[in-house]
Amino acid sequence: MGVNIAVNVQSSIRIRGSKTIYFDPWQIEDEPHDADFVFVTHEHYDHFSPEDICRVLKFDGHLVVPLSMENMTADITTIPASHIVTVKPGEKREIARMMVEAYPAYNLSKPFHIKRNGWLGYVVTLDADKYYVAGDTDALPEISDIKCDVAFLPIGGTYTMDASEAAGLALRIRPKVVIPTHYGSVVGSPVDGDLFKGMIPRDIRCEILL
Repeated sequence: MGVNIAVNVQSSIRIRGSKTIYFDPWQIEDEPHDADFVFVTHEHYDHFSPEDICRVLKFDGHLVVPLSMENMTADITTIPASHIVTVKPGEKREIARMMVEAYPAYNLSKPFHIKRNGWLGYVVTLDADKYYVAGDTDALPEISDIKCDVAFLPIGGTYTMDASEAAGLALRIRPKVVIPTHYGSVVGSPVDGDLFKGMIPRDIRCEILL
């Protein structure tokens, strides 16, 4: 897997291979303008930051957002409007030769992420590997059979699944690599990553990047 993966903070993720992809860029300190794609999972401030998106996107890059956010991207003027793409849960499509699958991301019994908002997790295919970024979600029935090589799962609890619930999801979808996110900053404790790693069997590699 010839890629470089970094988690900046919370769920701010960069995957660098033949293309450079960001998910929910936030608290980006410089202006790399290296993103071929930016994917936004939902509209909360720690996931949708127009300032940070503008810092990372190339002029010819593509921004992918949930359909429910189509009227929220007016401040992003660093790319052509035709490069802002909206998707909805259950949609699978190719965007600028990048295969993208959109999955629902919502809470089952908490009010923070409501199903009708149509917020998302994504599976993207880069250099023959599939990367699943769950977004802010509980361990939903709709995502229990996702096929991916690398899974980024939130573990902080409160607004998402907690470490135990995320470990259960990892056991069901069985990626080659699982990377915990969404803890140690806005919510959750810095030790949650180690707690989660202790719940993962050895045939699934767990990488702590926060």
